[in-house]
Amino acid sequence: MLSRASALFGNLAKRSSEHLALLCTSCVMAKSKFEYVRCFETDDTCLRNCYIVVRLDGRNFHKFAEQHNFMKPNDDRALGLMARSARSVMEDLEDIAIAYGQSDEFSFVFKRSTNWFKRRGSKLMTHVASQFSSSYVFYWKEYFGEQPLIYPPGFDGRVVLYPTNRNLKDYLSWRQADCHINNLYNTAFWTLVHKGGLSTTQAEERLNGTLSADKNEMLFSEFNMNYNNESPLHRKGTTLIWEKVDETSTKRITLPKEGEKEVTFTRSRRKVTAHNCDIIGDLFWEEHPDILEEDSC
Repeated sequence: MLSRASALFGNLAKRSSEHLALLCTSCVMAKSKFEYVRCFETDDTCLRNCYIVVRLDGRNFHKFAEQHNFMKPNDDRALGLMARSARSVMEDLEDIAIAYGQSDEFSFVFKRSTNWFKRRGSKLMTHVASQFSSSYVFYWKEYFGEQPLIYPPGFDGRVVLYPTNRNLKDYLSWRQADCHINNLYNTAFWTLVHKGGLSTTQAEERLNGTLSADKNEMLFSEFNMNYNNESPLHRKGTTLIWEKVDETSTKRITLPKEGEKEVTFTRSRRKVTAHNCDIIGDLFWEEHPDILEEDSC
């Protein structure tokens, strides 16, 4: 009996030593002579105390829109899908304080204090791009129904740092101003084509050299259209932020003395909400002071 116990103990000891040797071998392999190749990796850590903006743009989206029969000048299905994909990114990366999108682009603003992925620009950009692209494909049917996705869309990205609140607000103002300029042109262009009977070449020639005031006047005098009455979604783009939202739900419960009764519960939770409003002026920022972090100087 004693000899059998000794033999069993010896086998266990032998197996433990073999396992330890294997672990040591793995450690040696991890520190192999080939590891020097890591020296070629570039340090792309984003400067601290700066907002990190990851901006995505559709790659060759003009062709994509044509082949998928997007409506002109705006397709609310496509804009809704872009916003839904952006919301998916924000819900996955909660350190994104605000996102702004229009047409085929979206900008995601990471908090100045974020330490996601150790602030590595390549990690942040690729994660945002991959999450956005996969969400675009995943939610396609929700917005386009039975219309097939002929081929997957592509989005390229860039990372830009903004050190102050003024810099960041000016960046977002620039993107919203770009939304207004592009949408006014597209509205005038496609109105001339659809309602004015012009060819695309003739419409382009008609608008060549015109200013915003000229386009507004043309829409109003010739087509009785007031551009300011067009959808804010088209004129202002979509701004996504985190907000506390009260949600109510009703449940039937049984009380000792009152019997079965419907009771309404209310709870607050942080949720990504969409706004189609002006973000160039001060009002938006005064109403949502928690978006920006205090400047350090």
